[in-house]
Parts: sequence; C-alpha cells; structure tokens
Amino acid sequence: MRCPACQCNNSRVLESRSAESGHSIRRRRECSKCFRRFTTYERIEFVPLTVVKRDETKEPFDPAKLMRGILLACGKTEISLAKIEEIVDEIEADLQSSLLKETTSIEIGEMVLRELRDVSEVAYVRFASVHRQFQGLDDFLETLQNLQTYRSLTDAETRITDSQ
Repeated sequence: MRCPACQCNNSRVLESRSAESGHSIRRRRECSKCFRRFTTYERIEFVPLTVVKRDETKEPFDPAKLMRGILLACGKTEISLAKIEEIVDEIEADLQSSLLKETTSIEIGEMVLRELRDVSEVAYVRFASVHRQFQGLDDFLETLQNLQTYRSLTDAETRITDSQ
C-alpha cells in the first residue's frame, strides 16, 4: 500500500479489525520509509447490477426501491423492519452471487414473493397483486389457491419430518 505522505510502496500492517458491521476490514499501517501511520479499508468490490424493467428500459439496481416496495406490502402487519432489511439484503446477496450483470424486475419480484410466502400471507398477496398486475378477483383467487396449496405441502412436510 502506498504511503499518502511520501508515496513509498512499503508499509507494514500494525492492526487489522472488522469495520462497517463486517463489510470491510480496517487496517492501521506504518510506512517503512517515513514511519508515518495511516489507515486503509479493504472492501468487497461488487459488480454493478442492472435491472431490466417490463418496458425493456434499464436502470441500476436500487435496494432502497426494493425496500420501499416490500414496506408497502408489509404495511400494518407484524413484520419487523429488521426482517424486511434481512429480506432485501438476502435478495441483493443472491443477485450479486449470481454473477449476472443484468436481471429482470420480474425475477426480482419473484424472489421477493418466495421470501414473503413464508413470512406473511397478507404481505405476499399484496406484493403479488402489484408485481403480477392483477386485473380482477380471479387473479386474487388463483394466488390464494396457490398459496393454500403451498401451505398444505409445507405443513405435510413438517409433520413427516417431526414424526421421524
């Protein structure tokens, strides 16, 4: 690491510790030439993600926008802000780990629905109604039917696992 004072390329690490809630490493260094001390941070470099919207326009992925959409769906439910942040972080991590530079808003919406399905039926239906652009009662009924089938299957799997 280059010293900010004398531009020497030799420095030694005096101390390393986690910073920014584990998202980076803070290092105290000392220049081997002028002995000046300085701090550096090491962070993971993320590939910028692009979202392809339904109308084929593209925009950078914005976790805050995703958070707003989930917050609207979860309004007046028992879901905590911490749980919503966890969902957003998990989706963003999944997108980053996929190594794709582009993803569609439809794929992101389906990821949200998979998360909400196990958290809150009300939030799931609210989010689905916007994401899947419900046109009438039949769309709601179909979604409720699918949700009920999913619940029945997961309940059956739980009972089988518990009985073993």
